[in-house]
Amino acid sequence: MNPICRRPAAPQLFIHAAAVFLALVASPLAAQAKDKLLDETAGLAGTILFVETKVPALVIGVVRNHETAVFGFGKVGPADGRPPDGNTLLRIGSITKAFTGAVLASLVSDGVVKLTDPLQARLGWNVPIPTKDGKAIRLIDLVTHTSGLPREAERAPAPADDPFRTITKEAFIQNLQDVPLLFAPGTGALYSNFGFDLLAQALASAAGKPYEDLLRERALKPAGLESTVFAPDAEQRKRLMQGHDFNGALLPDVPTVPMIVGSGGLYSTADDILRWISWHLDRFSPVASEMRFIDHAAYVPRDGLSPVFGLDESGRMDAMGLGWVIMMPSPTHPLILQKAGGLQGTFSYMAFAPARGVGAFVAINTFDFGAAQKMAQVVNDLIAALAPPP
Repeated sequence: MNPICRRPAAPQLFIHAAAVFLALVASPLAAQAKDKLLDETAGLAGTILFVETKVPALVIGVVRNHETAVFGFGKVGPADGRPPDGNTLLRIGSITKAFTGAVLASLVSDGVVKLTDPLQARLGWNVPIPTKDGKAIRLIDLVTHTSGLPREAERAPAPADDPFRTITKEAFIQNLQDVPLLFAPGTGALYSNFGFDLLAQALASAAGKPYEDLLRERALKPAGLESTVFAPDAEQRKRLMQGHDFNGALLPDVPTVPMIVGSGGLYSTADDILRWISWHLDRFSPVASEMRFIDHAAYVPRDGLSPVFGLDESGRMDAMGLGWVIMMPSPTHPLILQKAGGLQGTFSYMAFAPARGVGAFVAINTFDFGAAQKMAQVVNDLIAALAPPP
């Protein structure tokens, strides 16, 4: 059951109050959908989530049959009292990984690389890649968090206004030489930013071009994403939502360094993410059809993996895809591909049901783990509520 329907006594009073609150604090941030159910569900779900979590700002959007509805709540920042909208820029953190997986899917569909290619053969750094129990790290192990690499590469401390400065190629090479794998590749699953950053470097090496260019060519441009970038320009920064730390303090916007482009460096907007979801939902399109099939497949089931850690925060991981956490269908929910992100005071979450044609995105501008888990639950239930029956 969708949590927006599980309310205490006096439901009519609550719904009326929610409608009044929605009219006061939220405004549709894109053209209202012809499918009015999208407006009703997204608006009410966002209202309840904003009230319950008490976050500074929230933006939520849904897409079905290429129609979208977006609602914003709160204030973009101290100097901008408007609610966020579909054009508000924000850091999507680890949702970046799903884009990296899409680049891999595109290169595999064109025969440039194979999923089972060893990292040793693709990285091009002239450094030995660690192995364990006779098993080498492959590209599929990196993209499914089953490489055995730690979550982060060890590095020197960095200043607060440039915290990623010491994430360098030299630091990565030192880690590959000195830090043993935590388990044999393909036998366990441990969330790894380090692994995805190595994957991006390997894909760039295999394609013979900078990863930023590769991403734009293989994923962003085909889906029409114009506000999804690693380095916002001056105009885009004017639309940036302010992030907040765990204690409520404002967090500075900091640069994305070249070595974190695979794991978490992207900025985007709700409108762009909904466009990307819509691109994924167009699964019968003859354009990039092979890429979609490769990108949406479940490659590593949870069964048999040990350990499994860091992959269940937004819903139980039943299998891993190419960056996607895959939740198998249940009596209450369809099959869902999802990814969450968090960086510089912003938590975000996107999910879609490829067989049902429905997807959603939500973001808050504060580091609040309880609110992040709640918003993922709301989106998963929203998709279930909007999904047509099988």
